[in-house]
Amino acid sequence: MTTTAPRLGTALARLLILAAALLGTLLAGAAPASAHAALTGSDPKDGAVVATAPKEVNLTFSEQVAMSADSIRVLDPAGRRADTGEIRDLCSGSIVRYGVGLRAGLPDGTYTVAWQTVSADSHPISGAFTFSIGAPSTTSVALPDRTAGGGLVGTLYGIARYLSYAGFAVLVGGGAFVLACWPRGASVRPVQQTVVRGWLTLTGATLVMLLLRNPYTGSGELSDAFDLAGLKSVLETKTGAALTSRLLLLGAAALFVAVLFGAYARRTDPKEKKDLAFGLGIGGTVVAAGIAGTWALAEHASTGLQPGIAMPVDILHLLAVAAWLGGLTVLLVALYRAPSVERAAVERFSRVAFGSVAVLAATGLYQSWRQVGSWSALTGTRYGQLLLVKIGLICVLLGIAWISRRWIQRLSDPTRTEKTEGAEESTAQESTAQDAEDTEESEPAEDAEEAEEVETAEADDAGDVADAAVAPPAADSERAAQLARQRAAVATARRKRERDADPERSGLRRSVLTEAAVAVVLLAVTTVLTSTEPGRTEEEAARGTAASGPAAVPDRPVDIRLPFDTGGVDGKGVVRLSLDPGRTGANALHLYVERPNGKPLDVPEIKVAFTLESKDVGPLPVAPDRIQTGHWSAGGVQIPMPGEWRIQVTVRTSDIDQTTIDKNVKIG
Repeated sequence: MTTTAPRLGTALARLLILAAALLGTLLAGAAPASAHAALTGSDPKDGAVVATAPKEVNLTFSEQVAMSADSIRVLDPAGRRADTGEIRDLCSGSIVRYGVGLRAGLPDGTYTVAWQTVSADSHPISGAFTFSIGAPSTTSVALPDRTAGGGLVGTLYGIARYLSYAGFAVLVGGGAFVLACWPRGASVRPVQQTVVRGWLTLTGATLVMLLLRNPYTGSGELSDAFDLAGLKSVLETKTGAALTSRLLLLGAAALFVAVLFGAYARRTDPKEKKDLAFGLGIGGTVVAAGIAGTWALAEHASTGLQPGIAMPVDILHLLAVAAWLGGLTVLLVALYRAPSVERAAVERFSRVAFGSVAVLAATGLYQSWRQVGSWSALTGTRYGQLLLVKIGLICVLLGIAWISRRWIQRLSDPTRTEKTEGAEESTAQESTAQDAEDTEESEPAEDAEEAEEVETAEADDAGDVADAAVAPPAADSERAAQLARQRAAVATARRKRERDADPERSGLRRSVLTEAAVAVVLLAVTTVLTSTEPGRTEEEAARGTAASGPAAVPDRPVDIRLPFDTGGVDGKGVVRLSLDPGRTGANALHLYVERPNGKPLDVPEIKVAFTLESKDVGPLPVAPDRIQTGHWSAGGVQIPMPGEWRIQVTVRTSDIDQTTIDKNVKIG
């Protein structure tokens, strides 16, 4: 017993439109790709005022990064290069630090440090900050608003990433569905087209990513995609090697697809077909794992905590996703476009999907722990929030899959099967006239016109048979072709009537279509998630900036950053505090209140208090004056004795929203 399938119609078209709309929304709403690595410190610090020019500028990162000659640029107040252009590797153990030397004899004023690099997990990062020699001054440096990985190139690269994941799922999952669940599907043309399109999509997306890689991590200009020198430099990177390896493996995948839909589909001997299926299964698994490994090699799994375990886990995770979502895609196509699909094939896929979900649960749990690290990061970071959305979508997907499984069980009911088969035998014995009567009974309103066409076709068919006896020989071939077309139309309409009269199969098609729609959204969220800074890294970077600063020295002020969140509207930001000269006696205090994007934030009130707990001194309150938007200042701040002082800053962003943040600093 097989299920008959209608034409695809508008249902899948609506799904594709939904996919495009959701992909555009997610990509438009996503921030430019952030990375696994984050800047955790610098020397001089952001906003620092130093008495004499330092010999070099150092940057410290949370993870390993790839540096080039122009990765760190220091610009004087007039916008001229003040650095020597020689990047120094200052890494030691787990500390990732790079520096650039400064030219001798630099005049006083405000200097801008602009940096751009690529993290070990392939994502570009960039930023800028300022420090001053002697005293702050005006600067003519205008940094671009576009961050690394943003703009048109970043959008196109993100789309290519999404399509590469989708193509991989359809290619691998579709091939697995045919081999493990529905061998007869190897000879079904719509199934062949779907898997081949998956291969074409993955290949095309990989080529686009390879071409866009240079402007994506560099200039951001689309025209640089065809810069041969830039392409050569990309091929020398880890990401370039991964993309090149993926293209080579796709060549082997093309051979797999050719054999699957060629020699395997034509095999009639059961033993030969079984042997060939075994070879295709082994070879296909190796190629699929290799392609999945190109992601694990170049992205989040390759760096950070436990990469030796994370990479194999990531490969298993990707293969499980492909087996589930790719197989689901091919099943959807088979239900809507293939002439028939056996119940046994759907039942086998149900078992494969269940195993895939089990693997996804185990590998996903490990990946979540590795990338998030804490409950606070799960709700307080962008990565954690996206992960919660992904988990929610998976739960919805599992619920719909459970409904699909119920429809499969109803299709597999033995009593119902016997009744259906008996009905089919009875239908096969009915005459063409009886078929016409059936057409008139219980047809949906939307099929009324088609029923009339079927009756007309059947009547014409009968008349043509009579006319054929007296037709001239020259018209025999044309008449035979016309009769064949009419008989095919009648048979198709009869199968459609049988299909529409079967609520179980209709229910299965609807649940699988809904499952595929949710899978499209899930894949889009996963794509954005892979290009977002993990929650563990974001929290580590925040702790690094909030940690105790170095001991103050006579020629250098105390400079600290204090992130805050009052919980209200526009309540998040950073306070940059500078205590100059950072020693006992009178000091000048400057406070800069900024939004998360670095722009000034105007707040109604800000207060500061100094406490030396070891000597039971304080709190000594300071009420700074507002100078301009985001800038508060106080002069003559007295630090009576040296020690480990706790600096408390209270920020009020509205009439009811305020918070107090603190940090220990050694002064004197």
